[in-house]
Amino acid sequence: MITEDPDKQDIHEYLAEFEDIPGTRVYTAARARRGYHLNQFAMSLMKAENRERWKADERAYLDDWPMTPEQKQAVLDRDYNRLLDLGGNIYFLAKVFSTDGLSFVQAVSTMTGMSVEDYQAMMNSGGRSPEGVRSIKEAR
Repeated sequence: MITEDPDKQDIHEYLAEFEDIPGTRVYTAARARRGYHLNQFAMSLMKAENRERWKADERAYLDDWPMTPEQKQAVLDRDYNRLLDLGGNIYFLAKVFSTDGLSFVQAVSTMTGMSVEDYQAMMNSGGRSPEGVRSIKEAR
């Protein structure tokens, strides 16, 4: 459990506790460092000429970036959950799915295993229920 006062515990221990939140990836400094080149790649798609190069040969475009093989494969697979695990920031990754012609709702629904309609209905009715598993390690 995260303590009331993070100054009273080791910062690494404190930040590690965020990994216990089911279905959530807190964008920490460590995750940002890990995903730096991945996020820079995604931001490069803001330029039309880069989007055209990307669409012409995704693998060749990715090979211009010093990303890990795992990051490159997750991009090619459009595995957004894995990309978040590998340091991706959803706001930067939005450049990838918008280049694919997907809206934010369409892309994020793929991350939940829900249809676009079901995801949209859930969010319109207030989002995910607070009931259910709240801790991965404690399964509660």
